[in-house]
Amino acid sequence: MSSCLDAARPETDPTETTRFRPAIHFTARDTWLNDPNGLVFYDGLYHLFFQNNPYGNVWGNMSWGHATSRDLLHWTEHHVAIACDEAEDIFSGSVVVDHSNTSGFGTADEPALVAIYTSAYKASSEHCGTQAQSLAYSTDAGMTWRKYEGNPVLTRNSAHFRDPKVFRYQGEHGGCWVMVAVEAQHQKVVFYRSDDLKTWDFLSDFGPANADAGEWECPDLFPLAVDGDPDNIKWVLIVNVNPGAVAGGSGGQYFIGHFDGERFLPDACTVVAPAGLSSLPDPEMAAALQQCLWLDWGRDCYASVSFSNAPDGRRIIIGWMNNWDYANELPTAPWRSSMTLAREVRLTAVGGSARLIQQPVLAGHCAREELTPAKDHRSADSFELRNSALRLPDAAPGSAQIIEAELLPGSAERLELRLFGSSDGSKGTILGYNTATAQLILDRRQSGNTHFHEKFSSTESAPLVLEDGVLKLLIVVDHCSVEVFAQDGRTVMTDLIFPETESPENSLSAVGGSATILRLAVSTLS
Repeated sequence: MSSCLDAARPETDPTETTRFRPAIHFTARDTWLNDPNGLVFYDGLYHLFFQNNPYGNVWGNMSWGHATSRDLLHWTEHHVAIACDEAEDIFSGSVVVDHSNTSGFGTADEPALVAIYTSAYKASSEHCGTQAQSLAYSTDAGMTWRKYEGNPVLTRNSAHFRDPKVFRYQGEHGGCWVMVAVEAQHQKVVFYRSDDLKTWDFLSDFGPANADAGEWECPDLFPLAVDGDPDNIKWVLIVNVNPGAVAGGSGGQYFIGHFDGERFLPDACTVVAPAGLSSLPDPEMAAALQQCLWLDWGRDCYASVSFSNAPDGRRIIIGWMNNWDYANELPTAPWRSSMTLAREVRLTAVGGSARLIQQPVLAGHCAREELTPAKDHRSADSFELRNSALRLPDAAPGSAQIIEAELLPGSAERLELRLFGSSDGSKGTILGYNTATAQLILDRRQSGNTHFHEKFSSTESAPLVLEDGVLKLLIVVDHCSVEVFAQDGRTVMTDLIFPETESPENSLSAVGGSATILRLAVSTLS
């Protein structure tokens, strides 16, 4: 008999919020979700496990929900994979394919999928008040799961030790499993090793560093070749922070450096403050946060982690498209919350240092390769725009819009894309580029319903250096969200929006001068 409790559902009318359900972003059918968990590719399917309340659409009763996809766009939701019970809630973690059967849960010919998750122990457990790492395994390709009878397999007798990301590391002396987890309230990433996923030995820790004003959560660590060069491998350490992100509330920072199988050493150029920024006065902290490396400069991308076992050596991440500042109060029902699009990440050299770039994965390929085949394709040849607005195709119910533009700002003071705008110009989400400050700005203050929480109405900004004077934008607009990939994915911004029904208009304008449209394409995808 489970002691998981039914959670109250806020009074939001489902008939009024159906139009906010995304076309190509995953949402649970009629419940709450948060962090993506256990991302793994196996036997032709991408598996997305996720923090889920099976009994309501606010946070609680944490279990692992489950969905699968063949193209990372269209998902099939399955029954709950790992459920909370009277002893534990099931917090975040990861899944690996145990190809060599190191755990003994499967066979070499039919490897088990092994979930490494955080047990958040309840009052009825002998481990009450602690968080520790446990195992569950599946021998039917992820469809059913059994908890390991020897749980927990790793404890520090800590109340905030969580979010294990496990991967296979191959070093000079052979291979082993490496776990990357956090001591959340100490702003530390902790590293462990194992031969069998059951017995773990401590290796090292990292942090605090850079953004450390809130809890550190959901770490990830993986290698990438800089600009595809196999002789120039760097390691990327993702550390999500809540609160204290650059746009306010929750967000994801990253470090680049070297990992030798035991210790992560960040490149000096990626560390703004080795001991963290939390001791700085607010104005100084705000300025320093702008110097940190962020996965996303918007308000609504958190807990991003990558897929294990992805084909062709690709590194693909998914984040939770929400912010803990207002997550439980989003004006949707019966579902609440969604995931970002899957994003392929790479490393490229920028000013002599390696930096992450991200591109949305559409139909299993990067978006730039998939725009032309998408239905309803419209494009414009080069022409000048002077103190005027160009009307773009309206938002289409049931579909997401993909807008791709290359713009020369010229003498214009600002370039502005108004998304989900009203005919009188009083409503809309504004994506703008300020030529004087070299800032990309996403303004949702007049985006529609912003009143459900005092912290939702906001303007986000990110420094953006143009290449050869050209602003490059790839924008995915999907019913209740805007994801912006600028300069080929060097700068990314994600915001939720809840537009009014009478605001379907999209337009592009140059303000205070003239600009040149070099390329403009609008496609729909459903």
